[in-house]
Amino acid sequence: MSNEPDTGNENAAHQLIEAMPFANLTGVELGSASAGEVHGRLAWSPQRCTTGGVLHGGALMALADSLGAICAFLNLPSGAATSTIESKTNFFRAVRDGFAEAVSRPLHVGRTTIVVQTDIFDAEHLRVAQVTQTQAVLSPRP
Repeated sequence: MSNEPDTGNENAAHQLIEAMPFANLTGVELGSASAGEVHGRLAWSPQRCTTGGVLHGGALMALADSLGAICAFLNLPSGAATSTIESKTNFFRAVRDGFAEAVSRPLHVGRTTIVVQTDIFDAEHLRVAQVTQTQAVLSPRP
């Protein structure tokens, strides 16, 4: 992901989600975005489920990775890009209907890495999962 749009503009964050084909394919919706916090949602649907009507863990991870990437992007220095280099997910409960709602926040913004935590909740605001990912800060190429 390259730091092209004006990061001070929430509309630029919406352009980012549109520029992420996999996020669009999986149905990730962006609610709001700032350098300090990114909100998004993924609706439950049978096409995103594993057995028993449970929202697939990979779908939840795609939600977290997409929002985490936007959060990292919004914390990049001008001209830099980012890429996920590590991600850890803890699952706590299943999502069987409604939606999964997520909030990504930076835990560390450094010169070479950005660490983002994404908390995922169900429609009853019960914690579903927590994802911690490390994003590399990629300097602009000459």
